Amino acid sequence: MEKKLSGKEYVFIGSLLFGLFFGAGNLIFPVQMGQLSGADMLPATLGFLTTAVGLPFLGIVAMGMSRKDSLYELASKVSPGYSMFYTCALYLTIGPFFAIPRTATVSFESAFAPYLPANQLQLVLLIFSALFFGSSLWFSLKPTEILKWVGKVLNPIFLVSVAILIAFGMFNPMGEVATIPVAEAYQQQGSFFKGFLEGYNTMDALASLAFGIIIVSTIKNLGVTKPASIAKDTIISGIFSMSLMGIIYASLVYLGATSRGIIEVSPNGGVALADISRHYFGGLGGIVLAVIITVACYKTAVGLITAISEMFVTLFPNKLTYNHYVYVFTAISFIVANLGLNQIIAFSIPVLMFLYPLAITLIVVTILSPLFKDKMIVYQMTTIFTLPFALIDFLHALPKGLKSSIGLDQLSIWAKGFIPLFSVGMGWLIPAIIGFIIGLVLTKRKTK
Repeated sequence: MEKKLSGKEYVFIGSLLFGLFFGAGNLIFPVQMGQLSGADMLPATLGFLTTAVGLPFLGIVAMGMSRKDSLYELASKVSPGYSMFYTCALYLTIGPFFAIPRTATVSFESAFAPYLPANQLQLVLLIFSALFFGSSLWFSLKPTEILKWVGKVLNPIFLVSVAILIAFGMFNPMGEVATIPVAEAYQQQGSFFKGFLEGYNTMDALASLAFGIIIVSTIKNLGVTKPASIAKDTIISGIFSMSLMGIIYASLVYLGATSRGIIEVSPNGGVALADISRHYFGGLGGIVLAVIITVACYKTAVGLITAISEMFVTLFPNKLTYNHYVYVFTAISFIVANLGLNQIIAFSIPVLMFLYPLAITLIVVTILSPLFKDKMIVYQMTTIFTLPFALIDFLHALPKGLKSSIGLDQLSIWAKGFIPLFSVGMGWLIPAIIGFIIGLVLTKRKTK
């Protein structure tokens, strides 16, 4: 008889999924967006929720529906070579190159750095990141314990901590949202579209293609075996975790917007959170913030190291063992983390502008696959039309100094004049739709 999950098991799986997703960027980016969007907080929040909640949910649904065992299998609908390239690029981005190092640097720079003299920052970051990744390594070497530690232990600590801060901000706001000025970038680009792109920084749509496998595996380990039941349980767990994320995101944006009634725009969301915590809790605010951010980032680091190591064992089965990959990726993350948060964010943005359109199209086409019987040609044509425009977005988002030095300024000027929606960061959208339609037409012709 097919196993049916209990309500308690759904809560634990949803809690695990939430714990894996909600980490470094999920705290700092919505707060800063609230400070900058001001009176336009609502449309900016809707845009942010589209990419930071809607797309990750669709990614979880896509993995549950696809009946594939990995992102590599899913992306192989385009081609094996593309699948290998995209899987490695995505996992390294949400792994040791950007997202995992960011978990340590956000924890340090938001919760501890404000209280240290400038000449001690680098040394203390080195010590903190060594302790952070040392303990992450210990948990990651025990992947079977991930449901227990993330779902049952770390998540409740985080939720209680962040709920206390949000409650103070809601019942005693620092200012009125309607009176807060809107930053120039949100006026020029449109608050919804700016919020949409800010959601990229969470990397959650990319992570959903990795974490979806963990959730499917967890559901199978609980005794569910039928593909239809696995898909249903995945969707139910996703609804639980994404709803919780949406509530916290909206609350953090509101917290950031109202904070402008007392404090100026902060250099980043971490500093803003520190200022808000000090306002409500005084000296205790630093402790509250340290607990919130460190627990949020720590549980995400463990989940990412686990997921990425398991994926690389699958991709390269005869190279290294799971434990070896855990050591390698933890070491790389430790090295990159000591470059500092600003450097990590600066170099991650162009990569995200390239990877996100390809992830979005893969997710959407997978969900729509019953319409064309999962024919490869639709995946291929959609990706072929999306890829060059994603590459242009990558080049356009490079740091200004680097872009000028390699003579790419004219490319950005040309793209703004000739590619629809390029100025709002979505120049890939219309080509992707065209590619999808052409793929559908070709399936009909082949069928005839």
